[in-house]
Amino acid sequence: MSNDANSDISAVITLADHEQYFMEKAFFYARQALDKQEVPVGCIFVYENNILAVGRNEVNKTKNATRHAEMICIDEILKHCKENDLDFKKMISFVDVYVTVEPCIMCAAALFNLNIRSITFGCRNDRFGGSTVYDVSKVIKPTTVVKGGYRACEAMELLKDFYKGQNPNAPLPKVRIKKS
Repeated sequence: MSNDANSDISAVITLADHEQYFMEKAFFYARQALDKQEVPVGCIFVYENNILAVGRNEVNKTKNATRHAEMICIDEILKHCKENDLDFKKMISFVDVYVTVEPCIMCAAALFNLNIRSITFGCRNDRFGGSTVYDVSKVIKPTTVVKGGYRACEAMELLKDFYKGQNPNAPLPKVRIKKS
């Protein structure tokens, strides 16, 4: 995610009014995920200033580790294109993504491979981030414009709230007993 236009994604960014509106929607879905005991990540896919897809993490609900907010949105756009006989690859290249947390390595790779136009995110993802942990852009070399740091503290607080609680869907830890 560190292409030239985005050399310092840790800086606090200012967004245009319409971008703030879309990020507010993403935060709404992140809070909804938290209420559903999911990792609080919300995402909006915007095409020509219209929201085409919304998503929040559904990993615990579906018991499928790939059901991140961004993947939910990709599936919604794909379904929309199929139902309306639209060219998915053409449409997706004009999509702007607004997400509360830096996309993980998996999601960053998917978004870059789809040639998404832009990604705007809240806080960095220090555990799984597609630039913070492993810079996916060095491998894929996307044209995607990436901006990060919008309401980062708020996004991080949502994550902290989730991790303070006990994840009811997490497997029980296995304690190893030493053999003597």
